[in-house]
Amino acid sequence: MPGKRPAARRPTMKDIARRAGVSESAVSFALNDRPGVSEVTRDRVRRVAEQLGWRPSTAARALSGEGAATVGFVLARPAHTLGVDSFFLQLVSGIQEVLARRHLGLLFQVAADVEDECAVYRRWWAEHRVDGVLVVDPRTDDPRPDLLDELGLPAVVIGGAPDERHPGLSTVWADDAGAMASLVDGLHTLGHRRIAHIAGLPDLAHTERRIRALRAEAGRRGLTEVQSVTTDYSDAEGEAVTRRVLRSSAPPTALIYDNDVMAVAGVAAAAGLGFSVPADVSVVAWEDSALCRMVKPWLSALSRDSVEFGRTAATELVSLLDGGPARTVRVPVPRLIERDSTGPARAS
Repeated sequence: MPGKRPAARRPTMKDIARRAGVSESAVSFALNDRPGVSEVTRDRVRRVAEQLGWRPSTAARALSGEGAATVGFVLARPAHTLGVDSFFLQLVSGIQEVLARRHLGLLFQVAADVEDECAVYRRWWAEHRVDGVLVVDPRTDDPRPDLLDELGLPAVVIGGAPDERHPGLSTVWADDAGAMASLVDGLHTLGHRRIAHIAGLPDLAHTERRIRALRAEAGRRGLTEVQSVTTDYSDAEGEAVTRRVLRSSAPPTALIYDNDVMAVAGVAAAAGLGFSVPADVSVVAWEDSALCRMVKPWLSALSRDSVEFGRTAATELVSLLDGGPARTVRVPVPRLIERDSTGPARAS
């Protein structure tokens, strides 16, 4: 494992004073819009502060050197998909349980993309806004771990890979490949040979792992009519992709959806095309939720304790804040809950 790089140091008023050639009290007056310095000095101090990347601390605890007593959580996902995603609501619930016991706040922000998310981390770090962060949705080519290492900002990556090591970051991971293998095994046992995977966002690491695992399992069993199609996780794309694959000349007999919302939309789309679930096509959702039991037929789904997932991640971050070592922690593999949406493949 590579040695940990020295954490970047936040610029201080003393640094600004040295660069601007004035006293620290003059810097304080200038940056806080207080009288006592000339406009020329005020302008010079502000220019130097901008050049050094200085930001004011936004928490009284930070001013006293005790930390912000706050943990950050940024989510870079399409905004229209967030309101219906039960996984993140449960994850945050578990996170909040642990933070509340330590009297730590949770600062949440939605970002446009990963670049915007990195800018948020830089701003939070410069402003002493948070003591650590929880990072979700690891990417296949992810700039965030290196940035957080550089800043020296404690972090826990939720859903990362076990073989990815960063000195100051802990990882809490789920075995997506193992979960996909269990799904394919179950569907293959039911006679399904044509399987379509309606996947999530293409640049997410767990999407890639699931697609790769599906291909590996298909290759091992000699299945040649297996495919994955990426989406934005929304019901609209779930419905559109379902229609497209079911209208093909050799439609799949089983559909695996990367979340519950797309699975429900897929059942409606299949019915609209005259397909019966599960007589004509079996349906499995990756995330179990109440939504899976609010449609007919009830949906078979992979179940995991998302609240406990959040508790585990928050516990690891608290450990880092207490000076503990970075660790890699595995959560249990999701288990398949078989309901009425899966059955034997239709004879063809």
